Amino acid sequence: MPDPSQPDLETLWESVRAELRGSVTPSSFESWLEPVRPVGLRGARLYVSGPDRVREWFERRYAPLAVAAAQRRVPGVSEIVFSDPEHDPEPAPTPGIPAGLDRGLDFDHFVIGKGNRFAHSAALAVAELPGEAYNPLFLYGEPGLGKTHLLVAVATYLQSRRPDISVAYTTAERFTSEFVNALRTGGPGAAEGFKQRYRQVDALLIDDVQFLEDKPKTEEEFFHTFNELYASGSQLVLSSDRPPEAMRSLTERLRDRFSWGLTVQVQAPDLPTRVALAGRLAAERGLAVSDPAALRQIALSSPTNLRKLEGALIRVAAFSSLLGKPASAELVTEALARAEAPGTLAGSGSEGTGASEPLVATIQQAVCDVLHVSRGEMLSPRRRPNIVRARQLAMYVSRHQTSLSLAEIARAFDRDHSTVLHSVRAIEKRLEPGSDIHRALESVQQSLQIDPDRPE
Repeated sequence: MPDPSQPDLETLWESVRAELRGSVTPSSFESWLEPVRPVGLRGARLYVSGPDRVREWFERRYAPLAVAAAQRRVPGVSEIVFSDPEHDPEPAPTPGIPAGLDRGLDFDHFVIGKGNRFAHSAALAVAELPGEAYNPLFLYGEPGLGKTHLLVAVATYLQSRRPDISVAYTTAERFTSEFVNALRTGGPGAAEGFKQRYRQVDALLIDDVQFLEDKPKTEEEFFHTFNELYASGSQLVLSSDRPPEAMRSLTERLRDRFSWGLTVQVQAPDLPTRVALAGRLAAERGLAVSDPAALRQIALSSPTNLRKLEGALIRVAAFSSLLGKPASAELVTEALARAEAPGTLAGSGSEGTGASEPLVATIQQAVCDVLHVSRGEMLSPRRRPNIVRARQLAMYVSRHQTSLSLAEIARAFDRDHSTVLHSVRAIEKRLEPGSDIHRALESVQQSLQIDPDRPE
């Protein structure tokens, strides 16, 4: 009897294939993707089958693209396996690293340049000598520069090379959510279980610790967690969008502890680093972009944020495939110019246009008025569907109608930048003309007196 909670495999795989078709050349699609068929879905694994000649090439070149496409349709999927689920043992969860996060985020896949060389060396030293090299190691810098990559690389290195030690990676937002849930719903036993989960590890890696600001109870809990781990010699690796001394809302005692070890800024990559990263991403993902001039043009389009660089690369590959033209520098210019063309809210939203920008608070209130929720509910931890919908739409409009960074928008919502990024993508997927969310967006635009056809 089919499980009604599971998506239809054929429909899922067809939509994944349709997305992949736009990211690779027609010949690559026919040779390596066309023969692959879905055979099952269990837990986080999507099982596929295909000729032996396809398997190795698919796993090495196209699996990350396929996993990402599948995750956009079934968020729980983190792996694609050539096997029959009936004969495959239940996959054991990887302790310490959330499913789907560790794929490719290791030291081997980190592109080193002037802006991140010191941070990379420090992270590698910590991975090789946990608790001895630098403790804590505190990395800071703008979103999209590789801090998460380095944290997960340390965790992955430790788990593969030091199976004798326990490792935990999380974000400050997730730490806060788990702590609040333990206090609210689980009673003393759950609270004690939460403490033991984080205080009995040999290495703890926390992303986006700026999220602890203005949360006195969570900050108090993390302070004691930090003290206990440090006293026992456990390794701590932390990241933030700014240095410890700039997090003025944190208590001095916690800021002081963040500075006990080594503090390193991860700086924006220079042009040669961005070109090298674009080339590596294209090769690893099987994208038909190899012309040095084209890679340089893509790198020039994303001067700081490496996530935008990856997005530009995928956009160019898709544009090249659709037009049947090689990815030249001229095609890159055309593809990226079209992506930023007027008439859509899907552009970058980071360039000023001469018009005054609405404040995030104004956007929040406009969305609340349209979707009939209070601003207090929007900024609360509550997860009711109507509140989540309003919060995501407000983040989406803030991203595309202000020049604020993801981190700046996140602070206005009391979240972290990854939540903003997820919200923007979630809204983009549901913006079909005539949909409820599209009508709500139009109402918000009218309330804010935003012309939907003006460039952003």
